[in-house]
Amino acid sequence: MKRWQVTGLSLCFSVLLLTACTSSKPPDTEPEETDMAEELNMESQKPVNEPEEPLLDEQHPLTGEATEEVSPVQPFAVTINNHEAARPQSGIAQADIVYEVLTEGKQTRFLALFQSEQPTEIGPVRSARDYFIQLAQGYDALLVIHGWSPEAKRILGSGTVPFLNGLYHDNTLFKRSSERKAPHNSYISYGDAREGLETKGYDMEGDIPQVSFVEEDSARSFQRESGETADIRYGDRYAVQYQYNRDEAHYERASNQKASLDKLSQAQVTADNVFIIEASHQVIDEKGRRNIDLTSGGQGVLLQNGEALRVDWVNKEGRILPEKDGMEIAFIPGKTWINVVPLHPGLTESVSIK
Repeated sequence: MKRWQVTGLSLCFSVLLLTACTSSKPPDTEPEETDMAEELNMESQKPVNEPEEPLLDEQHPLTGEATEEVSPVQPFAVTINNHEAARPQSGIAQADIVYEVLTEGKQTRFLALFQSEQPTEIGPVRSARDYFIQLAQGYDALLVIHGWSPEAKRILGSGTVPFLNGLYHDNTLFKRSSERKAPHNSYISYGDAREGLETKGYDMEGDIPQVSFVEEDSARSFQRESGETADIRYGDRYAVQYQYNRDEAHYERASNQKASLDKLSQAQVTADNVFIIEASHQVIDEKGRRNIDLTSGGQGVLLQNGEALRVDWVNKEGRILPEKDGMEIAFIPGKTWINVVPLHPGLTESVSIK
C-alpha cells in the first residue's frame, strides 16, 4: 500500500477518513448478492399458478371412462361390413362396444355401438340380422343399417325399434365411395345418421343403460391364466388375433395376422376388454342365414390386463355380460370387443389363448 506523508490539516482529514472507513462493512462481504440469492430462494418457494385441470365427474355409460360431460343422445348401433373388400373400416376404432358375429358362411359382421365418440365416417354399412336388432335393443340403441334379412325386415317393420335404413337414403344420407364396389362402399357420418333419425321423429335422448365398470378388478380371488394373446378361428379362412400391449395397457386387434386399422386415423384397433363367448348357431335357409341363441347363456373367457378368466356369459336385458360362480364380473374402463363363436366346435376348438 502507498504510504501517505501527512501534517497538520492533512492529518486531521486522514483521521476522519479512516474513521468513516472503519464504520462501513468489510470490503470482502457482498450484501447485494446475498440479498439477491435470498430473494430468488423466496421466489422459488412461491406457488406457481398452473392452469387447473377440468374436473371429470361424469362417466361415459358404455366405456366407464371419465369425462366432463356425457352426451344425452342414445347409442347408435351400426352394422359394419367385415368382408376383405371392406377393410379397413372407418370409425370402428371409435366405437365403445363392438360385437363380432357370423352372418352367412364363415364371414363375420360387426355391430358397433357409438355413444362417447361421433365419427365423421362410419362403414361400410351393411344389412341387419335379427340378432343384431336384439343386441342393439339391449342398449336402447338407434339402429343404422343398409338392408335387412327377411326376419330383420319383419321385426323392424313392426315399429318397435328405431332405425335408419340406407335402402331409402342411398346416395343422400348414405354416401357411396368410388374407391370400392358395392356392397362394400356405403358410408354414413354420425351427424347424418342423427339427422336422418331425428327426421323420422325418434326420441334421441333418454336414460342410457349403464355398463358395470371397476378401476380395480372386483374378482381377483378367481384363478386366472395367461391372456397375452388370443387366436379366434371362424372356420378355415378367417381368424382374429388379439395381442396385449403392456406399454399401452390394451389389446391390439388383427384379422388373419394383419393389423386391424381404422381407415380414418390409420391407427390399429384396440380393446381394453375382450370377451369371447360360445353360442348355439343354426343355419335356417338356403342363403346360409343363421339363428343364433344369444339368450340362453353359456361359457366364455374374458381377457383383461393380459390375463384370462374363464367365465359364464349371461344375457341381462339384452346385454351379454360375464359372470363367475354367480358373481357379475365388471369390465375395466375402456373399449370392449365381444366375439361370438359357434357352440360347435366351441371355445375349446375355436379359441387359443396364451
